[in-house]
Amino acid sequence: MYTVGRLAAIFGLSRSTLLYYDRLELLKPSGRSSGNYRLYTEADFRRLEQICLFREAGLPLKEIRAALESGEGQLETFLERRLEDLNHDIGRLREQQRLIVGLLKNRRALEKIGVMNKETWVALLAASGFSEDDMQRWHEEFERTAPEKHRAFLEFLCIPEDEIETIRARAGEPGPVR
Repeated sequence: MYTVGRLAAIFGLSRSTLLYYDRLELLKPSGRSSGNYRLYTEADFRRLEQICLFREAGLPLKEIRAALESGEGQLETFLERRLEDLNHDIGRLREQQRLIVGLLKNRRALEKIGVMNKETWVALLAASGFSEDDMQRWHEEFERTAPEKHRAFLEFLCIPEDEIETIRARAGEPGPVR
């Protein structure tokens, strides 16, 4: 059996967090000591592990409670929705990065954002033996098979919008696209 203080210490949480979880009926103690202290079992410990894991994934407490009460199917739904939200947020943040890099008009700013950029990508392809024609075919195939993913990838490389449009337009034409 674990006391509220011991359980909180193990998980790096405050005692008040566990009391809050109790009020929300997210993690109820399984018993009480003779001194009326909350006591938690191994099953409660495992439940708190799950709660902490799902909190780390960014799920709200209300959804965690619903998922734990209803089972795996509900949890999968909540996790898929969270993943969609994260993808949206990441896309929005990438747009902000591209905008700031464009406003700075400074190539060194690309290095600071710590992501792959156009120059590094082209150099990597060239080092892997891709010729200009190979790179053209790569863009053509990407644009043909997954145009929205092609656009998203070019945005990921922090390429300015006008250059993205040029690359995509030329993906249907013969000749190098860089």
